[in-house]
Amino acid sequence: MIAVIKGDIVASRKVEDQDIWLKPLKDLLAKWGSTPEQWEVVWGDFFQVEIPNPADALQVAFEIKTLVKKTKPLASEKKMSIIDVRMAIGIGEKTYSGKRISESNGTAFIYSGEKFDTLKKENATIGVKSNWQTFDEEVNLYLKLTNTLMERWTVSSAELMDIVLQNPDVTQEEIGRQLGIKQSGVSGRWSRACIDEILKVESMFRKKIEVLLP
Repeated sequence: MIAVIKGDIVASRKVEDQDIWLKPLKDLLAKWGSTPEQWEVVWGDFFQVEIPNPADALQVAFEIKTLVKKTKPLASEKKMSIIDVRMAIGIGEKTYSGKRISESNGTAFIYSGEKFDTLKKENATIGVKSNWQTFDEEVNLYLKLTNTLMERWTVSSAELMDIVLQNPDVTQEEIGRQLGIKQSGVSGRWSRACIDEILKVESMFRKKIEVLLP
């Protein structure tokens, strides 16, 4: 069992300098393997990445989400990023390994493609599909609510979430030193970004997967 994330960058063509988000995205995807076997960016703004442990899939998706949402296109003083990312997580088997991830096959790849095709109709930017229907229904409800919270993020909210995801044990005092702000300022950003609620969704996802996997 593996997980496959298929995604695309929403409104990427509104950014004149594509390297603002493309190079950081490629650097991040490289954490999970080599290209083009484990991950690939094609057609300019579409990507796939294979995650060996399905329990890590939502953590990976959130890392990608924060990377894109913290992008400061054109003017660094802009509070809101003008781009976003749409992602589908497929959880299943890998039955064929190709030289490129786009050539590999199995239910994980099929499910991620099928879910990706429905995201626009569902007005969602993140979703999951697996062979566990009850799991999918519950998790997708949580993800829809989570996405509502993330849509309100400013660039600074995403920057904060990025630090937390990369350093789970980091304290607010340490974050304050990194960002050059007081701990009270970190606390305010933390609350506005709903960090605790989003982390609880990731933890719940991980626990459910670990129970379901043989």
